[in-house]
Formats: sequence, structure tokens, C-alpha cells
Amino acid sequence: MAAHQEPGVQLTLLSGFVGRERVADPHSGVELAPALPVAQVVIDSALPHLDRVFDYSVPKELDADAQPGVRVRVKFSGQDLNGFLVGRAEHSESERLVPLSRVYSAVPVLAPQVLELARRVAARYSGTVADVLRVAVPPRVASLDKGYLKQLQERADAAALAGAPAAPGKGLDAGVPGGRAVPAPPPAAHPGHSLFRGYAHAEDFLTRLAMGASPKAVLQSLSGYGPASWHHQLAQAAAYCQLSGRGAIVVVPDLRDLELLEKACASVLPAGSFVKLTADDAPSLRYDNFLRVLSGDVKIVIGTRSAAYAPVTDLGLVCCWDDGDELHLERRTPYQHSRDVLLLRSEVEDTAVLMACHSRSMESQRLVATGWAQSLVAERPVARTETARVVSTADSWEQERDPLASLARLPHRAWESARAALKSGPVLVQVARTGYAPALACQRCREAARCTECTGPLMQSRAPGSSQVLVTCRWCGRAETSFSCPTCGNHTLRASAVGALRTAEELGRAFPSVPVISSAGDHVKAVVPDRPAIVVATVGAEPVAPRGYAAALLLDGDAMLRRESLRSGEDTLRRWMNAAALVRPAREGGTVVVTADDSIEVQALVRWDPAGYAEREFGLRHELGLPPAVRVAALTGAEADVVAFAAALDLPESARTVGPAPVPGSYGARPGVDGDSAPDYRTLVFFPYAMAATVTGAMRALKAANAARKVGSAVQVRCDGVDVI
Repeated sequence: MAAHQEPGVQLTLLSGFVGRERVADPHSGVELAPALPVAQVVIDSALPHLDRVFDYSVPKELDADAQPGVRVRVKFSGQDLNGFLVGRAEHSESERLVPLSRVYSAVPVLAPQVLELARRVAARYSGTVADVLRVAVPPRVASLDKGYLKQLQERADAAALAGAPAAPGKGLDAGVPGGRAVPAPPPAAHPGHSLFRGYAHAEDFLTRLAMGASPKAVLQSLSGYGPASWHHQLAQAAAYCQLSGRGAIVVVPDLRDLELLEKACASVLPAGSFVKLTADDAPSLRYDNFLRVLSGDVKIVIGTRSAAYAPVTDLGLVCCWDDGDELHLERRTPYQHSRDVLLLRSEVEDTAVLMACHSRSMESQRLVATGWAQSLVAERPVARTETARVVSTADSWEQERDPLASLARLPHRAWESARAALKSGPVLVQVARTGYAPALACQRCREAARCTECTGPLMQSRAPGSSQVLVTCRWCGRAETSFSCPTCGNHTLRASAVGALRTAEELGRAFPSVPVISSAGDHVKAVVPDRPAIVVATVGAEPVAPRGYAAALLLDGDAMLRRESLRSGEDTLRRWMNAAALVRPAREGGTVVVTADDSIEVQALVRWDPAGYAEREFGLRHELGLPPAVRVAALTGAEADVVAFAAALDLPESARTVGPAPVPGSYGARPGVDGDSAPDYRTLVFFPYAMAATVTGAMRALKAANAARKVGSAVQVRCDGVDVI
């Protein structure tokens, strides 16, 4: 084997080859392929210094199957490793190559455009191509591979009998026995009447999309339920793209959103014209859908994070719903975000882009502010007509009517709104946290209550199968039976935060004749019936009522806004608007009551103006040089290693660093100098987009060099981590 060199490097002819004439490898004695006897392989390894292409020889018996895109087995440093064959060549710089051990299947599961996308994602996030490919290509199911190849052979035979051979590059794939016949064109979509009327520039966006152009836009959808909801709008956008003969990818955060989108697509797209791809499906179902997309039979894909890599042919549109949701962030290295993967794919394949949400993330606002994408926002008369009336209990008029509203968790106005709304339908109550009382404090001095064993926070929870309330540690689970405050010596506790279970219990007492439904933790509901009920849900777990909620009460807003994060305001507004979009419009009596103190986020919700809030917030971040106006990388590890890594980067003058500082909650993560536990340390590197390729490339190269030399312990590099800042 040999490492593949960069273009322009003088290569040495592979020993045993003269021109294109095939002879046996003199070192291994294996008879080689008659043409292109060198296989270029990306091996599946997490080691950053092995993130390159390695050359192997192709035995004659594997020649037909060893084509670009197939899975292979190779020998590397005495170990058997998996990998992907990404190319064939005539020569190699090495005089001695190890032959391929095995080709798992002749199915080229790694499409060229997906490989290029993986390389760009790895470069953007300072990661390795192998790490990205683990997400991009689903695990193999051998029986489905055999059936796939058999089906392709049957199609090829049928095409030959009909006298219509497949066109090169459009039909039979090289290296697949019998090849792949050109799939029949997808049935025509029927988008129906536009669901974007009243949205500025939206009709022009759809028209250009149907004509085969590649417009870019950011959509602020008004409704989360009913026939004009966001999932129906995205399904219609995919249908317009299908009119141009192209494919589409729509990525959503979770399975509940995917279920809604699937039903919407089924109502507007022809049967069999789309599939869903998600890692939560059974392996056989996921791989079967993947092969249907790979064959070109299906060109529209909906799914969660991994669907962004679907090998859609003739891709024309990429969509992302609610890109501010942290579920779009991959939790495995290199920690890529679905939004950025889709934007990179748009560059690779020149596709249209549609970023959609009820609010607007700062990253989407940046696309609008730079002129890269246009804003699709409902006109003010339409927004006032189609959205609920929003009432803030911090309003001066409300304060005059109820002076104690700021002290009560459920002010009188919220209670009255719920009581009136229950006559016509369900009422949504959004709370910040799950559990019963997830945080406790001393009744006298208000000091946070801590476990005497591990110093973890104490909480109240119900014993399984019992109504008894226990005080336990949230970290170690130890029961606390004799609390004593170390500050004042008091023995009584109070709840400093109230969870969904206790909220449901209290509302059940307040409205004894009304059923209470909880959607939180492990019991998240997707849909609730259209009848009077109180639905208590944590943020992000709000079920959909088919005809909308009669009212919504947004509690614990101050707690969400006080979260220590640069994105606390943006995230809180997004969660509020996601809940408010589930409520009926004001003309049908829909009301939203927010109980937080007056703030710019509350005012944006009352005016239903997340675009204005995003514009103001992005302008402030641009002035201060904060993400996403600039890019950021977090370097995490032992203090000495982080300091050495940052010093070795040789950053440009336009970049700035902050830190290192201890990572909160990481004490005990690694042994210290004296054998005691030591925390992780983190340094933040801020750098402009113009220098991004230079900085991320330097970090990627330094990771590889340190790993090869085994210098210090590994330093974690996370670029643009929305959960870090």
C-alpha cells in the first residue's frame, strides 16, 4: 500500500507494469487486473494521521467488482480494516503494493458527489473523511445487496431485449455486473394551490424552482398544524422541484417532525416517489430505502441528520427545518451540523436551498444579511390574521390589573385564558424542565441544595408506582433523608424549579374536571385529540392538535432566558414560537400568554417578528465579533495540551483566542499532576470566514501530526459548536 500523493507530485511507476500491459505482481505473486491495477482506498480509521488515500493492488479475480464506491477489506499494518474504494489508477508511487483482501459487494454505495461532500465536511470541521462516511453510508445488509444486483441485472436484460441499451453515465454503473438500467422517470407531482401566498418573494421562489433554477431562501413559516403548516409547505416545495425533473432532500430534527412531514408528502407527492432515511429505522428498512435512492428510482428523500448525505441523482433542492434545534448537531466527531452539510452539498451540486423555521436562527440570518439567500416572510396583514394573539403578563396594562403577576408562576391572566379556552379545545402549557421538582434550595437562605456524597444537585421525584415524593441526588441517585444546609443549618427545602410532573399535578387540582396530558421525558406524544384538555409539555415535546390549540401558556421563560449561553435569547424565542405556531389564529379565539419579564424576546413574540429580532441580534454580534458573524473553534483537553496546541497553530493576526479556562462540570475528567483529578480546559478560537480554510486546515494538520508523533493527549477540536458557546 502507499499513501496517495497530491496532484503534481512525480509518481514512480509501479514495479511489474509496462505501459498498460498486465503482469503478475513480483512481490506477492498475485495476478493483477489487466487495466487500472491500482485501487485507491479510504480506510475506516479514527486516527487523524491516516486520513488520506492509500494505494492497493487489484487482483484479477476482483477486477470486475473493485470499482469506485464499493466497500472493501484491506490489510493495514497487520490488521484487517474496512474501507471504501474511491478510484482506480494505472500507476502508484510505491514499488510494492498490498493486494485488496476482499470486495464485500459490487454495489457502489459511495456516490462520487457524496465522497466530495464528505471531504468538504471534514475540511470545514477539521475532522476526518472516515468519520463523516460512517454517518453518510448506512451499514450493509448482505441479502439486500444480492437482491439489488439481481434486480439491476434483470433490468439490463429487459433493456437489451427491448433494444434500448442504457446511456453511458446515466444508466449502467461501471463495475456492477450487468449494470444498472436507466430508471423510469418519476410520476408527475401535483402541488395544488400555493401554500406560500402572502409570503413576500415566495411565489417567485417556487416558479424558479419548477423551472430548474437554484434559488436560495430562508422561510419563516406561520403555522405548525393544519393544511397550511410548515410540513405541507416543505412537501409542496419538494413537489415543485419534482416538476423540473430533479430530486430533493428535506432534513428535520426528530422523528415526530418526520412523521408529520411524511404524511404531508404522501398527500401531495405520487405514491412511491419519496422515501425516508433515518438511523432510527431498522437496518434492513434503512438500507433498502438507501438502495432505492442509489438506483435512481426515488429522487425525493426526507429524514433526520444522515439523510443530508442521501445519494440522490439530479439533486435540485435541499431543505432544513428548524435549523436552530440542537438535534441537528451530530454528537460524534467531527460534530457537523445538518444545516452546514446541506449548504456544502448545495455548493457541490449547485442546488436550490430552503431554510425554514417558525423563528430564525442567527446562521440563517447571516445568509440573508450577506445577500446569499432571500427572506420569505409573511406580510404583516397575513401574519396578524393567521397567528394567535400574544399577551405578555409583564405588560404595563396587565401589571395594573394584577400587581402580583410577576411573582406568580401562573398569573391570573394565564389562569383566566386557560379557563376560557378549555370551553372550545385543548390548552398547551409549556414548561422548561421535566420531572417533579428538578432543583431544590434551602428554604431560609436560598442556597442550592447539594448531595453530601458527590455534591450533585438534589431534586424531588416520585417513587415508581407510588405517590410518595423522595429527595434524591440527580447525579448519584442517593436518597437524602436528613438534609442540613451547610450555610445556615436549616433543615427544610423549597423547589427552586418546578418540572412538568408537578405542573401537571397542580393544574389537575386547579381544573379538576379537565383531563391533564403530560408530554415530557420518555413519554413524548406526537398528537393529542381535539377536545378540552390541559397538555403539559416540556420545550420541544409539544404535541400537535389537529385543529390547533385554543390557547397556550408559556411558563418558565425567565429561567430559559437566564441560561448561561450566547444563544439563550435566540433559543427561547424559537421555543416560544414553535409552541405559539400550534395555536389557532386570533380570528378563531387563539391566545398565547407568556409569563416572562419584559425583554426584547418577549416583544419579538408579541409582535410576531422573529426576523426583526434576528436582524438586531446578528448586528450586535457582528459588532462584537461573535458567532455566527465569525467562526469559532473550541479546543478541549488537558491544560498543557490545549496551550501547546493553540501555540503551535500559528494563527493569523485576524484570529483571536480566549482561554484556556476550566470546562464547567468536567472535574474528575482526567488525572492531574499529583494524581488528583483535574478538569478539562477549553480555549476558544474566533476567526473570520475569509481565513476559515487556513485555520481549520492548520488545526486538521496539527491533529494528524500530533497523532502520528504521539505527542501529548488528544485535543478535541469542535468547530461552530452551538452547544459550546
